[in-house]
Amino acid sequence: MEAYAPVQHVTVDPQSLHPAKRTLVLNGALADDESLAPVEEELFALLRDARTEIRGYSMREIPLAHCQGCFECWTTTPGLCKTDGDAGREIAAAIVKSDLMAILTPITFGGYSSEIKKAMDRVICLVLPFFRRVDGEVHHSRRYPKYPSLAAIGVLSAPDEEEERIFRTLVERNARNLDCPVTAVCVLPPGAPPEALRERLAADLEPVLAHVAGRVS
Repeated sequence: MEAYAPVQHVTVDPQSLHPAKRTLVLNGALADDESLAPVEEELFALLRDARTEIRGYSMREIPLAHCQGCFECWTTTPGLCKTDGDAGREIAAAIVKSDLMAILTPITFGGYSSEIKKAMDRVICLVLPFFRRVDGEVHHSRRYPKYPSLAAIGVLSAPDEEEERIFRTLVERNARNLDCPVTAVCVLPPGAPPEALRERLAADLEPVLAHVAGRVS
């Protein structure tokens, strides 16, 4: 399968951090939508300050088929999507190898963009088709011993309390399903100035930024 160049990759001085934490950024901006560009710029700056290696994907620029709903990644080729020739297997591997997964998306009816939704559907292979109880709820069992923390940054097209509530709930449920150790959600209004973006992102994402920076266990 073709190798896809990341949006940006930062190499950390090996003498400064042992080992460097890895962050995967999935940018779900849709075609011709540049409104997430300033948000991504400020997010990358914060991640550099946390001295984490960064690998980013602009989802609209890479081939990614929709999940076929066949469940063969559970029953026939465990842990591996049968669809080859696109970025699906690469993204699934990058998620489980990361310490932090950061999702950047416009909020659509309280959910992710269609580009992020495709990716999330394609990574059900990261859990097992068996179940366990977690705080009285039934969830899929782990396939791997470690999963990344999750940060989700959603940008509203207009102020909407219900959309924000739905988005926060969705992210929190996804984090529980993937057994993410730390979760943070940031919901931004449209057209926020850069200085406000940096301040808001730093405050809302502090739990995960501290985690990858080694400020918390």
